[in-house]
Amino acid sequence: MSIYQIAPYGSWKSPITSDLIVAETVSLGSITIHGADTYWIEVRPGEGGRYVIVRRAPDGSLEDITPQPYNVRTRVHEYGDGAFLYHQGTIFFTNYTDQRLYRQETGSDPRPLTAEADFRYADFVFDSQRQRLIGVREDHTVSGREAINTIVSLDIDPDAANLKAGKILISGNDFYSSPRLNPDGNRLAWLTWNHPNMPWDGTELWVAELTPDGTLEDPVLIAGGMDESIFQPEWSPDGQLYFVSDRTGWWNLYRLQAGRVEALLPMQAEFGSPQWGFGMAFYGFESSNRLLCIYIKQGEAFLGRLDTKTGSFEPVDLPYTDIWDVRAAHGRVCLIAGSPGETDSIVELDPTSRKTHVIRRSSSLTINPGYLSWPETIEFPTENNQTAFGFYYPPRNLDFSAPPEDLPPLLVMSHGGPTSATSTVLSPRIQYWTSRGIGVLDVNYGGSTGYGRAYRQRLNGMWGVVDVDDCVNGALHLVRQRRVDPQRLAIRGGSAGGYTTLCALTFRDVFKAGASHFGIGDLEPFVHDTHKFESRYLVRLVGPYPERQDLYIARSPIRHLERLSAPMILFQGLEDEIVPPSQAEMMFEAVKAKGLPVAYLPFEGEQHGFRKAENIKRSLDAELYFYSRIFGFELADAVDPVSIENL
Repeated sequence: MSIYQIAPYGSWKSPITSDLIVAETVSLGSITIHGADTYWIEVRPGEGGRYVIVRRAPDGSLEDITPQPYNVRTRVHEYGDGAFLYHQGTIFFTNYTDQRLYRQETGSDPRPLTAEADFRYADFVFDSQRQRLIGVREDHTVSGREAINTIVSLDIDPDAANLKAGKILISGNDFYSSPRLNPDGNRLAWLTWNHPNMPWDGTELWVAELTPDGTLEDPVLIAGGMDESIFQPEWSPDGQLYFVSDRTGWWNLYRLQAGRVEALLPMQAEFGSPQWGFGMAFYGFESSNRLLCIYIKQGEAFLGRLDTKTGSFEPVDLPYTDIWDVRAAHGRVCLIAGSPGETDSIVELDPTSRKTHVIRRSSSLTINPGYLSWPETIEFPTENNQTAFGFYYPPRNLDFSAPPEDLPPLLVMSHGGPTSATSTVLSPRIQYWTSRGIGVLDVNYGGSTGYGRAYRQRLNGMWGVVDVDDCVNGALHLVRQRRVDPQRLAIRGGSAGGYTTLCALTFRDVFKAGASHFGIGDLEPFVHDTHKFESRYLVRLVGPYPERQDLYIARSPIRHLERLSAPMILFQGLEDEIVPPSQAEMMFEAVKAKGLPVAYLPFEGEQHGFRKAENIKRSLDAELYFYSRIFGFELADAVDPVSIENL
């Protein structure tokens, strides 16, 4: 018989503290397999958010490759990724501080390959025939001009008399990604797109011949266009070009066969994802006729195995619900995976026996299952006879129960992107709330990935409406089921999710409090004051500007404070180039002047998303403190108070 204490929701004492979360957790990504060695990137909050290349040897030992103070992170598109390449004992990487490209031999210090100029580099491949790198370059050398993106070749000799910025191979379009060489080194494939498209709206896949001197000739458009998104072009070991296209309404696998594009595995599932970063991988080749691929159905990820000769396909049964970054080479398979009971980990899969082995966990936290809330997949009705999706985490703590007639507060989470998606992988930051007696609804609103192109495009022209409707209707769905307290509904989100949060607090009267993490309060300045990658994003999400200036004004929370009636807390990195600090500062001053409870926490040295342990901890605890004051529950543990205006 279990013995527990009776305490109000929100007041439960939890072992899942902010200190525990930041001390024990890293982010993982960019897996590279070389022989029996495995390399990846770790983002370490305890080192100020530094990105570090780590090597795992065959004996299981781990070694940091990147010495202090180097930080392996590129700012191309601001979101980066694709920041390093391993080739035969040498690592090439972009360093965050100066955005220069470096070369590092085993056991040696990094040496710069590129000049001290305002260039950024990402997404490299090694051209063995010509002993050079090919990658994406972003040119910021001319002040007041939009950055210029190209594909360039780069000398790999750090002893060259004059370090260069690279030789342009491909130019003329707004964006480039995914330069990929075929095994013979005589053909190059790449993706490109132009404003106002984002890469999930429409991209083009091109292939050109490489001459002996390294120039390109006879470029051919293979697939794609304004309304077809191409994702992850890759050459198979036998030299065939594979890629993912959403031409049917779903991102599915295709290949170029004898000059003709053929579908490999038609399915109402997503074999791709929005290309927010470089180097994303949803499939990899075990051999020339066999590949492993990730596919997403109804928000859950699966792994499959496809024989490219016979077309036979079989699911690979794994104990995971979230899978990404699959890599296959030399008879080895690695991927990043997690489940409701396990945080993201780098997992090695034996392709023959199907056995898995975790080689690196993102968190060393060991949490008693009695403190873990298991997600419930929910579907709920929303506007225009549509259905939206989410995952509900009810409060759970083995030591506590609430008074019988009480209903818990609800925290609705609105993910960023807005074309990203949430998943059911174990998140200590969600369990931070549920183990204290606060329910969490993680919403995949219209516009989210994982449900097909049509669901993703529900947000086109309707940002600030559809996403808000779905978050509101998700909360009301739980209210109708008497699972949450209608008087204690809160909403939170970061970036695009922060915008959804501010819209929900302003244009609806359902939520009683909210937290915006680097969210947009005024759409008009965002049109003029953001980076190139997203500078036309709102054309599709809202409408053309200035032709539809009326929509930008109508959907900017800061322009309609007369409709705002809910308290809020705002968090902002002061080095954010995506959503400038002025957005949060304007919102704070306006809400304060209106007389509503409001708090603002700016963080020095943080960009778009917090990476430093002390700031992650502070933002978690501050948000909890804010809700405790607004909703009137006592905290089980003291946290540093927040200055709340008008309270």
